[in-house]
Amino acid sequence: MDDLTSRDDEKTRQQAIEKGRKEEQDRLRDEQKAREQAMDKGRKEEQNLQREREQVIEKGRKEGKEQERARNKGNGGFGMKVILGIIVLVIVILAVSLLTLTVSVTNVTPGNALPFTTNYGVSFPEGQTITIGNTHINVLSFQNELISDIDGDRQKLVVGEDRIISERHAVITTLRAITLMETNFKIDLKYKGERDNRAYFDMAVHTSKQVPDMLLKQLLPPEIDARAI
Repeated sequence: MDDLTSRDDEKTRQQAIEKGRKEEQDRLRDEQKAREQAMDKGRKEEQNLQREREQVIEKGRKEGKEQERARNKGNGGFGMKVILGIIVLVIVILAVSLLTLTVSVTNVTPGNALPFTTNYGVSFPEGQTITIGNTHINVLSFQNELISDIDGDRQKLVVGEDRIISERHAVITTLRAITLMETNFKIDLKYKGERDNRAYFDMAVHTSKQVPDMLLKQLLPPEIDARAI
């Protein structure tokens, strides 16, 4: 009987010890699990904070770029307005300069060096007085000849013959005060024939200085339809 009781007590103690060990294991497991959950929660919270920080940084970067773009756009717009204003001013000045171009022609003693030559094809309307500088020209065809009148000096021309406008001095100014160029010039005309009441010539303009075509054409009236050749 005592042996049975002892065995039961021993079994009970063993069961109590086993139960205590299991409870301890469960407690340790729960604590470990709680620690892991706490660590996982902490990691998630840290990740969330990191994401929020990155979002704040990215937002600030975007706002900074937008502000920089806005500043550049404002500066660019102002700069573009300045450039456009300068271009418009230059165009206005050029237009006024062209509109106020004038040529003053006077007689000069011939014999100066005229090393530069520009050639044109021209046609004179018959019976109409044309002015080149201070020279008045009128042409009229008759049968196979052309009667050319230059400042009252009449000559008959046949195809291939020449007439000369003697040397003159020209001063080209703009804005009524600014002298652009001065040059001596002489004009040679070679008669090419008549068609549709217009007399055609090869014209050679000899000048003492190299004159831009735009300025040289200021000497030539539009009625003669001068075209460079």
